[in-house]
Amino acid sequence: MIVAVSCDRRALGPKPVSHRVRPPRAEVFLKECIVEQLRNAGMQAILLPPEGSVSLVDWATEHCDGVVITGGAFDIDPKWYGEEQRGRLDSIDEGRTQLEMLLARKAIEHNLPLLGLCGGMQVLAVVAGGTLIQDIATHDSGALEHEQPTDPATTWHSVQLTSEKWKRWFGASTIEVNSTHHQAVDKLGDCILVGSAPDRIVEAIELPGQDFCVGVQWHPELVDDKIFQAFGQAILQSKIG
Repeated sequence: MIVAVSCDRRALGPKPVSHRVRPPRAEVFLKECIVEQLRNAGMQAILLPPEGSVSLVDWATEHCDGVVITGGAFDIDPKWYGEEQRGRLDSIDEGRTQLEMLLARKAIEHNLPLLGLCGGMQVLAVVAGGTLIQDIATHDSGALEHEQPTDPATTWHSVQLTSEKWKRWFGASTIEVNSTHHQAVDKLGDCILVGSAPDRIVEAIELPGQDFCVGVQWHPELVDDKIFQAFGQAILQSKIG
């Protein structure tokens, strides 16, 4: 099973340790733990760089068995969901956002299993007609701290699952997750809510009518493999069926 995975990028990678002249340069990259989780669930990853063309997305959705839209240290420009900036907006990456929006739309169009991680869940919501809370702390001063100060390889808060299917996936109705985001899904569009934090921030969504089209606001690649196992099983079923 081959899945297309969107990648992050940075203007300067880490400075090489060398006595030779080796200046740091721009990099396209993906955390290896995502690749490892996919591999452990029976999948192999093809990495899609930002600024990908329409032809690249068409190729990926035609030849791959699923799509993963990953998160990163950037925000979606509010123009994508019809709003103006109203407060904190971290760096934006228009090329990456364009790629991921197109990738999500094409995956939905072809009923291709799709998994959105953190910012990838926000992409799914926007593509489905939803909107985002531009900054949780500004929106609700009583909200939890969703940018945990500790290592995201440890959990930070709970999520209450409302879907029986998701409860079967995780073997529980309440799970513990990490948290590294300052934005969140506001209006769901065509998606449905399947998990929320104690402060009611949206933490898990799915798009009805698709075999597997889900998003989680946390980074499961660091704390739990269950959503990757469910993703792999959905792809396997789609190939068998």
